[in-house]
Amino acid sequence: MPHVPTAQHMEIDGAGLSPRSVAAAARHSGGGTRVTLSASAAERMRASVGLKESLLAQEVPMYAVTTGFGDSCVRQISPDKAHELQRNLVLYHLNGVGPAAVPEVARAAMLIRANALAKGVSAIRPQAVSTLLECLGRDILPLIPERGSVGASGDLVPLCYLAAALIGEGQALHRGTVRPALDALRDEGIEPLSLAPKEGIALINGTSFAAAYAVLAASDARELACVAEIATAMTLEALHGNASALHPFVHANKPHQGQVKSADAIRTLLAGSRLATSFDDILVRREKLAGRSFLQLNERIQDKYSVRCAPQIIGIVRDTLDWTESWLTTEINSATDNPLFDVDESGLHLGGNFYAGHVGQSMDSLKTAVAGLANLLDRQLALVVDEKFNEGLPPNLVVARDPDDPEAGLHHGFKGMQIAASAVTAEALKHTGPASVFSRSTEAHNQDIVSMGTISARDARTVNGLVREVAAIHLLALAQALDLRGVEKASPAVRAVHALIREHSAFVTHDRRLDQDIEAVIGLIETGSLRRAAGIGDDEFAVD
Repeated sequence: MPHVPTAQHMEIDGAGLSPRSVAAAARHSGGGTRVTLSASAAERMRASVGLKESLLAQEVPMYAVTTGFGDSCVRQISPDKAHELQRNLVLYHLNGVGPAAVPEVARAAMLIRANALAKGVSAIRPQAVSTLLECLGRDILPLIPERGSVGASGDLVPLCYLAAALIGEGQALHRGTVRPALDALRDEGIEPLSLAPKEGIALINGTSFAAAYAVLAASDARELACVAEIATAMTLEALHGNASALHPFVHANKPHQGQVKSADAIRTLLAGSRLATSFDDILVRREKLAGRSFLQLNERIQDKYSVRCAPQIIGIVRDTLDWTESWLTTEINSATDNPLFDVDESGLHLGGNFYAGHVGQSMDSLKTAVAGLANLLDRQLALVVDEKFNEGLPPNLVVARDPDDPEAGLHHGFKGMQIAASAVTAEALKHTGPASVFSRSTEAHNQDIVSMGTISARDARTVNGLVREVAAIHLLALAQALDLRGVEKASPAVRAVHALIREHSAFVTHDRRLDQDIEAVIGLIETGSLRRAAGIGDDEFAVD
């Protein structure tokens, strides 16, 4: 996970939450991020509860309050059973499967759910949301199985584990230790929640689990775009590449903002380089050699697409992130349960805001764009290790031996690393299949079309992890190539990245295991250390 500046105190009102602030709170481990309800949010929530109680007193039928759920909405529930109905709703959905979501996902889901309820249209008491926020602040995290949601009616199964922890059911991760949720609540002095009518469905009927994965995936993808730009700059230096393709004139004539920004970033990273070349450099060399033709010089005047088109490829990620984060901002500041209560008009509205279609569509697009980074970096790596394309570097980046030496073929350097990167790239590309098209009819055909948004968002997280692995392998190869090329001639930014990598991985002089080196560089990417070494600050990740 990348480094994200952390807010120590947040106030939520159902409208002002940003994806970056969610990532900041979610990635602040061990508690310590205090989140409170604004006074205006609490007032709106109390008003919606008052409307609900008034409608109950009038015996107005209310879905999920005085009726069953889904296709059972035709079955009436007596008011004296309304509390039991909410508890049963939570219990019968505790059927998730797969590994538990990592703590940062649980934290993000808790914060997003609280903010959705803070809009004040869900008829849930302020103290119920305050209990949720108290658990977040004291690091009592629900153990939520990753699988079981189809993205409508929202994330029923995952969010039931969130609700279960609040009522003291099941297990929770408390300050890093798995224990009974009830024990964790008692140790922190938190009273287990007793669900009032509508509060069970208010807690579980929404897109908050999908959105949690999505906002974190978007943050990770932004980090990976920076890393891909760093790797591209290093590739240009390792291959004596032609930096003319980065010229502002080129990108001003196809001004997609992400592409323009990426070209500018790579150009900045190369400032001061004595390894990367340009078209002007080629003309100067030609002039010095008495006007001999390019063919006579055997001069390569432009690079292969994986180098020349890097800004166009990385730019797609950047532009996808811009609209994705806009959609996610709307999603995490929306009321996503059902029914909703209109206090101003004393009305009750049945709808479908729990449908996570925007999350699914955005994550299907983002994971495809990010997987393209794996393809880009894998192709760059293939050029760097191949003596046919690497401008005089030794094959597989191992110092060449005399062909007559009986041990000339003893060491193979980065040959295996390129194979591994190619395998991981293929796996990343495989995960780009759109999950949002795989709607299933569920719950006796009440949920007859669903978003699969949670699966899309989980896929995006998976793709990010695979791309990090490819990037780490490539960066290790690039550090090796620059040592062979003469890293002292690299740009200051690239030299700083090289020095950081060398703190964790020594120059490869002979065949040795490199899996631990890969893990070390993955860690540098996750924490943002590699990006910061290149002089790229945290501005893109700053809390709004």
